[in-house]
Amino acid sequence: CSSLASIMLLEAFLVLGTLLIYFLFSKKKEETLPFKDGWWGKGQKPVTQEDTSVRPFKVETTEEELSDLFRRLDQARFTEPLENSCFHYGTNSVHLRKVVSYWKNQFNWKKQVEVLNKYPQFKTKIQGIDIHFVHVKPPRLPEGQAAKPLLMVHGWPGSFYEFYKIIPLLTDPASHGLGDEHIFEVICPSIPGYGFSEAPHKKDFNSVSAASVFYELMLRLGFNEFYTQGGDWGWLICTNLAQIAPNHVRGLHLNMASVSKLGLTHLLSVLLGRYFPGPFGFQDEDVRRMFPFLKKGLYRILSESGYAHIQATKPDTVGCGLNDSPVGLAAYILEKFSSWTDMEFQNLEDGGLERKFSLDDLLTNVMIYWVSGCIVSSMRFYKENLQKGIGTQKHEKLTVQVPTGIASFPNEILHIPRAWAKKKYTNIVSFHFMPRGGHFAAFEEPELLAKDILQFVGKVEKEQLWKKK
Repeated sequence: CSSLASIMLLEAFLVLGTLLIYFLFSKKKEETLPFKDGWWGKGQKPVTQEDTSVRPFKVETTEEELSDLFRRLDQARFTEPLENSCFHYGTNSVHLRKVVSYWKNQFNWKKQVEVLNKYPQFKTKIQGIDIHFVHVKPPRLPEGQAAKPLLMVHGWPGSFYEFYKIIPLLTDPASHGLGDEHIFEVICPSIPGYGFSEAPHKKDFNSVSAASVFYELMLRLGFNEFYTQGGDWGWLICTNLAQIAPNHVRGLHLNMASVSKLGLTHLLSVLLGRYFPGPFGFQDEDVRRMFPFLKKGLYRILSESGYAHIQATKPDTVGCGLNDSPVGLAAYILEKFSSWTDMEFQNLEDGGLERKFSLDDLLTNVMIYWVSGCIVSSMRFYKENLQKGIGTQKHEKLTVQVPTGIASFPNEILHIPRAWAKKKYTNIVSFHFMPRGGHFAAFEEPELLAKDILQFVGKVEKEQLWKKK
């Protein structure tokens, strides 16, 4: 009997020992997101190999296109706004008239085309469609130092132009008082269907498709390891890229983060976090930005997400009108540059648009949508990403292992605390509450964003964090 007990005890120890060895030495292999090798060109995929050449590109507009634009601006019909409605009902048409007057009489598109063309631009065919990108190399490099490749991805209703003010701060930081320890080679592509990138001709081109295309672009340009940065759709595309190629992405920097997998902890933190921030990992600034949650969370989502519902369901219907009317297009886009920069701007008749941006900058972005005729295809990206439901995609269920830096701007529509973000991004090495700024960080606060990118990359490089992924 005692020998039987001894045998059972020995077996138990063996089982426990085996389990212990298993847990100590069998590191679970993190699942990656499959690379999406699609064909988005017209018709059937040809049997011949794709032309992989990289061709120079310049923005050009014909006199015919400009005279058509001015004719449409001249014939615009305006509706009188409600008294004292400011921007609460959307773009206020009293102010819109002023914008259109400036557009017709003072805005110099030809001069802005020269601004757009001051950085080298290119196109290359990937997965059947022409991809447009800006590629800026440093003007100078200290001896023995290499530039770090940085992919920067815009969102909607922005464009590659959002990065024009931050590019010199990253490619030539020393000339702007930011030191020369880390110097970047910056690549800013247009998302397919946006700006001068060809629109996909087939359904189901989503963020994973875009990430796969941009991964291929970086490899084609000779970058085996690189950094990525994004906000808005750029946040999701860069996140997906880090999930597809974690061994190629040295670091992921975001100025917007979101989580689609919400659990009981999130619900409890929404209900109790205001009163007991500590147990939920909230800092005072989290509490200030998130609560009262009904007002700053739920109501804000409901009041600000109507456009997303339209674009995620029937983008082509409303897109037809916007593609036909430059004034309608400007009203639709400029409203986002008002409320997403600062929700308080809705209380102003001019939407506060010129408090953070110049009309030249705002209209240049609108013109990129107008001359390329891309508003419909840009809006379709919402349907492709959201039509199957939030939380249903594989990428939403996978974590991100790549070293991550998050710059949290105070006027972002919805605040995501670090405690929430770290469930998705398991390797957050830098999370900063930015002193000012909203959704269009690179466009609005280029210096703040550049400094945060530089300090994040500094941490990753110093500790060689990419090797510990």
